[in-house]
Amino acid sequence: MFHLSMKAQGVSSTGVPNDWFYGIATSQYTLLKPTGMKMQRILEPEIMEDVEQAKAYDAADFSRAHDRRVEVFSELAPPQAINGLVLDLGCGSGDLDFRLLSELPSISLIGIDGSREMIKLAMSSVAQRPDFQERATFIESYIPSEKLPRGPYVTIMSNSFLHHLHNPQVLWDTIKQLATSDTFIFVSDLRRPETLVEAATIMENLAGSEPEVLKRDFFNSLCAAFEVSEVEAQIRTAGLAGLEARPLDDIHLVVSGFVRC
Repeated sequence: MFHLSMKAQGVSSTGVPNDWFYGIATSQYTLLKPTGMKMQRILEPEIMEDVEQAKAYDAADFSRAHDRRVEVFSELAPPQAINGLVLDLGCGSGDLDFRLLSELPSISLIGIDGSREMIKLAMSSVAQRPDFQERATFIESYIPSEKLPRGPYVTIMSNSFLHHLHNPQVLWDTIKQLATSDTFIFVSDLRRPETLVEAATIMENLAGSEPEVLKRDFFNSLCAAFEVSEVEAQIRTAGLAGLEARPLDDIHLVVSGFVRC
């Protein structure tokens, strides 16, 4: 079977520039010339450390996606999950959190992210929103960590964070560490396309007019994402009975429920 090394070419057969691909080893980023073979997961950086990259992400218009995530959360969450303290793991610059706080006046929120630049952006936004200053706290931290605030939390959530993790079990283990039987869990993320060509097509259709850095990040995130069956296996490994993973739309999945260890 013919293989085309992305590292050896200027542009892969997907039409995507080779320097978009983040890699630990060249062998991980070998593209099977389109034959219908399913794509394996391709890792991307866990932390967004570049200042300009973080600023571009923060300036991007995620209103449609994040408003939809608030809508889905509100549909799935029981009344007790929207009245108290919420923990957001992998909060980024806080855009989704601010939308939740606006929509749900009975919650307060702690956002956790390992990117110092993202936390700086989130804290800057809070400083400009007096109505959120008593309800939103953002903390720079990796997971797992014994230093994370213990709650108790009415909801532990995470959006578009799971696919960044090289070891996805750290998310589920952290949820298990911090949740009680009364904590509602809500995790949403991308779903990995079948092939690199499909990932490139999705990127072009949904983000083709965005700045190059966002197109690259979206493509890499699609390639780093999990299938529903893989997330189901992660949940079983963590011993988190009570959580259900399912497709949300054409490119997203959602996990929700209560922890029953």
